[in-house]
Amino acid sequence: MAKVKFMEYDEAQGKVKEAFDYHIKKSGSVTNMKKALLNDYITYDTMMGWYTSYNRLVEVVGERAAMILAHSVSTTNGCILCSLFFIRDLKAIGDDPKNLKLNEKEELLSQLGMQMVKDPNGVTDDFMNKLKKHFNDQEIVVIVGFVSWMIAYNTFNSALDIDLDESLVGIAVEFEKETWRAKNN
Repeated sequence: MAKVKFMEYDEAQGKVKEAFDYHIKKSGSVTNMKKALLNDYITYDTMMGWYTSYNRLVEVVGERAAMILAHSVSTTNGCILCSLFFIRDLKAIGDDPKNLKLNEKEELLSQLGMQMVKDPNGVTDDFMNKLKKHFNDQEIVVIVGFVSWMIAYNTFNSALDIDLDESLVGIAVEFEKETWRAKNN
């Protein structure tokens, strides 16, 4: 159970109610994470920058690679909510998240996501040079910026134990808890 209450439509006012209306019109529902964020409109508004960052990432790396990167970050970080969203999305495009077939760029993106979660100071010059074979400096800023947003979402959802959205409950068994932290302690 979440550690904070979810804002509900009938108690929402002003910009919070407008945000509910926007999400309901756009997708038919409001996710549990957004309901938690809507306890404070400014925090919600700031965190919605993730979507702008994700859309820009898709422009740079493509939709599948963006999903792979988000999945890599979320599973390495152990965020069940975010992991399941990207497991669902990868399956929807015909991929098996447990057996992803990655090209060189996708492998680098996945490794970057894992490294930034485990130790962002461990992103070496050698690794960055490998990235620069595929991406220019602007694109690398887009990629690293997105990973930063993804880590923020993971942290928010995990720290507040945000409940799974109903659309994810049926695939919850597909989440595998990360184990690298236990090995490093």
